[in-house]
Amino acid sequence: MQQLDLGGRTLELRLSAAARRRLATGGAPLVAEMELYFSCLIRKRVRFPAAPHAGAVCVHAGESLTVCFRPVMTRACAIETVEGSPELEAFPIQRREAFLPRWLELDWRRGGWSGDFGY
Repeated sequence: MQQLDLGGRTLELRLSAAARRRLATGGAPLVAEMELYFSCLIRKRVRFPAAPHAGAVCVHAGESLTVCFRPVMTRACAIETVEGSPELEAFPIQRREAFLPRWLELDWRRGGWSGDFGY
């Protein structure tokens, strides 16, 4: 377990043994982006983009990992696109620190990254 300062809030980073081994292999640095999605519904998910998004709040968690938080929204509410890939834009949160997660869990399984975060 590792404690990070993400935007003024302490974030507890929990890595599985498999995730620690994978990060130690020295491959390309990993970006783990916690996305909080506001639309008709609220959805949270961990994405693994090639590079951090310009509007995300990020912190380096060592040489091989960058952790980011990005609140986003859609321009319109369309239930049929919730599972698809609607166009996203930054969500203008007034009190960002109230929405910053408290923990992030990362795992490497079946040849890919997975993650979850919470409050």
